[in-house]
Amino acid sequence: MKKLPLVSVFCLCYNHEKYVSQAIQSVLNQTYSNIELIVVDDASTDGSKGEIEQILKNQQFTFLYLPENVGNTKAFNRAFVRSNGKYIIDLAADDVLVQDRIEKQVAFFEESSNSTGVIYSDVAYIDGNGQPLSHHFSNKKHIPYTGNVYEKLISTYFIPPPSMMMKREVLEQLNGYDENLAYEDFDFWIRSSRDWLYAYQPEKLTLVRRLEDSLSSKAYSKHDKQLYSTYVVCKKIKSLNKTESENRALRKRLEYEIRHSVFSGNYQEAKLFVALYREMKALPITLRLLELLNRLKIDFSFLRNLYQKLVRLVKKNAPYWFY
Repeated sequence: MKKLPLVSVFCLCYNHEKYVSQAIQSVLNQTYSNIELIVVDDASTDGSKGEIEQILKNQQFTFLYLPENVGNTKAFNRAFVRSNGKYIIDLAADDVLVQDRIEKQVAFFEESSNSTGVIYSDVAYIDGNGQPLSHHFSNKKHIPYTGNVYEKLISTYFIPPPSMMMKREVLEQLNGYDENLAYEDFDFWIRSSRDWLYAYQPEKLTLVRRLEDSLSSKAYSKHDKQLYSTYVVCKKIKSLNKTESENRALRKRLEYEIRHSVFSGNYQEAKLFVALYREMKALPITLRLLELLNRLKIDFSFLRNLYQKLVRLVKKNAPYWFY
């Protein structure tokens, strides 16, 4: 009988006392048997550590407790250097794996070409109480691109990060996540897709929680460190690009980031994005107007915040099919 490939699952926890047990249990309940589970608590200030230790009493997995908060990228790399799996899953401690996710993803990966470095699937979004909200590829809001997706990833966020399974070789080539960044997915997508193919599995294999205090919900808030990280990734893209079509995709990304930086009151980041755009091409009139508004430092963030609140209110009261 052919030996099953080892899959390493990193469960990264920071103040997820309410959910971490369910996340860990979803790994332990998998129909796939050859799993290496590494749980990392990134100096949680709630009762997460106790919850993890309670499960640890009856199960075999590695628990890394970090006495100081280091952030997702460093926490992931601490787990990666201790792991041995052929395939890697980055699991947030508030998400849940469907029971046969790993079995299905391994089978899919093993049938893919050797050039495939990352696979991803659809996900079902749930609220804090586990009630269904939507799924990622509903109503064609997102298109699941496959193959050489480098150019698409520059201008379009279409992959639900919690759904990914990554080949170990990819992370070894990249030396793990970039620890200088405040978040990991955009940078990982760009650097990995330059040399590796992506494949899509059209099944909902992960339950992803939508929480108001999540990292993604803080995007474009004032002084958000994620925004500067996006700028750093855009600089990397400029150096990695090989064609004019890829440069156009980057300019499209920069236009988006400039607009959102200006209207969220992140003046310094807007200035950096504008300068990077200028290195590639002269500013069109729309961006010159945004640059002027940025120089005047007119605070439009209250309008953006109001819009976001209205969107959340509509979604909260909308039926499932609305999403």
